[in-house]
Amino acid sequence: MTKLYAKIPEGPLSEKWSKHKASLKLVNPANKKKIDIIVVGTGLAGASAASSLGEMGYNVKSFCYQDTPRRAHSVAAQGGINAAKNYKNDGDSVYRLFNDMLKGGDFRAREANVYRAAEVSNDVIDHYIALGVPFARDYSGYLDNRSFGGVQVSRTFYAKGQTGQQCILGTYSSLLRQVSKGMVTMFPRRDVLDIVVIDGKARGIITRNLITGEIERHSAHAVVLATGGYGTVYYLSTLAVNSNASAAWAAYKKGAFFGNPSFIQIHPTSIPVLNEFQSKLTLMSESLRNDGRVWVPKTKGDKRIPKDIPEEERDYYLERRYPAFGNLVPRDVASRAAKERCDAGYGVGASGLSVYLDFKDAIKKQGKKAIENKYGNLFEMYEKICGENPYETPMKIYPAGHYTMGGLWVDYNLMTTVTGLYAIGEANFSDHGANRLGASSLMQCSGDGYFILPYTISDYLAGEIRTNKIPVNTPEFEECEKNAKEKIQRILSVNGKQTPAIFHKKLGKIMWDYSGMVRNEEGLKKAIVLLDELKEEFWKDIKISGTANELNQQLEKGLRVADFIELSKLICLDALNRKESCGAHFREESQTENGEARRQDDLYAYVAAWEYTGDDNDPIMHKEELKFENVELKERSYK
Repeated sequence: MTKLYAKIPEGPLSEKWSKHKASLKLVNPANKKKIDIIVVGTGLAGASAASSLGEMGYNVKSFCYQDTPRRAHSVAAQGGINAAKNYKNDGDSVYRLFNDMLKGGDFRAREANVYRAAEVSNDVIDHYIALGVPFARDYSGYLDNRSFGGVQVSRTFYAKGQTGQQCILGTYSSLLRQVSKGMVTMFPRRDVLDIVVIDGKARGIITRNLITGEIERHSAHAVVLATGGYGTVYYLSTLAVNSNASAAWAAYKKGAFFGNPSFIQIHPTSIPVLNEFQSKLTLMSESLRNDGRVWVPKTKGDKRIPKDIPEEERDYYLERRYPAFGNLVPRDVASRAAKERCDAGYGVGASGLSVYLDFKDAIKKQGKKAIENKYGNLFEMYEKICGENPYETPMKIYPAGHYTMGGLWVDYNLMTTVTGLYAIGEANFSDHGANRLGASSLMQCSGDGYFILPYTISDYLAGEIRTNKIPVNTPEFEECEKNAKEKIQRILSVNGKQTPAIFHKKLGKIMWDYSGMVRNEEGLKKAIVLLDELKEEFWKDIKISGTANELNQQLEKGLRVADFIELSKLICLDALNRKESCGAHFREESQTENGEARRQDDLYAYVAAWEYTGDDNDPIMHKEELKFENVELKERSYK
């Protein structure tokens, strides 16, 4: 049985990373030329890792399912990226960023990993400036900052409402530099079907060429997964419709433990569901809560238009409940508060499943031009989708599936429980606990790729310098390719009546109803039964048009939905096992008198790492105990 060993360095928290770096083994330049590394994913984590490793002299193979790395989902991040620069002189520091992240995650993350993420955040900003990312600047020309949920300082760097896009363009430029130098080879339009493990080490991947349908073998001395999260398990989410968990799920089935799979963030400011034909939802950045005020009418079922509801008849419920943080409480708190108001009958809009986000006071105080400079593209997007002008009438918002704090379990070096297999960015579980603070995603992805993985992977590769190039004609490659082809043939041969989208929609409803913002034992047990029934129905009635040897988006979708159904059961098992409430995981049986999450530190201060034991067997849960030596474990309060 695999044992969990987190490899957290000894010593004071502030010195762990610097001392650890100094102790890591190195690979000399001549030997780097002999080493191959596969990086799957070209978002901020994957592209930064591939470009950094290429710059160091390794031979990198970079894979993505898009036609260009620029379409990776990091492009959709809007509000900003955190760093502890303290440019506003408001008391920020690396320790405060660390403490805010740990508290925001409801004390369910490793201290050492969180502190390291905060520590390298300043390097990330400096690097992006060097790459030419056009962060917003104030009148004097200095870099500007704004605040985000769950903090009381302004540490978020931003590029209007398109920070992710600008960062991905900067990272893409550094990636293409390595492509032009021959250090990185790009493999676009590829889906990863399996991870190849030889003698206990990750040695390659099996991919499907999405244009031709060809099944390909690719080998390397190490494999890095930077494949993002699995929020699309809810069907309707803020993620790109093709975002998926299949590469991570393949790794799980090859021995990589899955950490805290039930920790899924629901974002409080999404455009609500408009009709039953939607396949995704659209995020409205958390940064809008800097200037927008969230409210509902004080009267149940009030159908008046917003401008006809006077101030004294409006309930600014976040400001009322959480005066210290107001509208900038963490995402899990804001989401549950919106749900509670709507469930109680105070919701707005035709469905009653919306609350208002109002910019009237901010426009009156700062002027329309100032608000446009900060959020213009977001207001434009909202008006295009909803047909209402946010400068004149409040936005309608409601929570939606967004980010996954859970992911592949990794040690301090970002290696999974499969030797030589790494997971970075949102694909791993390590930095955000049970709830991610806004603008920390880009920070973690970039930090992992640019400033952490390049050090830690070299420590492993120093032991691989005598290993020749990995051949792809081994029995392990042949077995993985055979299994991949059989799965494709199996799904094509069902020839049922229901499309992948129909099954995905059914799956999303089960997960949203029973494992969404609020969970309980009865609902989770019911969800597990429904998921077993859905899996059985899927393999009896799935309809995939076309063939395997061509561009076939139905086939792509079908394979991903099959994995989602299996992953969903693991999510529910994890949620059922964790009987406490913490962060985004809210168990109705464990709440305070005021309806807030109530942790049970004596029972659940651990990472749940799940081990695959076969399709017909229950997974085994391993515990990594969380130790808190630098912060006090206490109930979160944003009042």
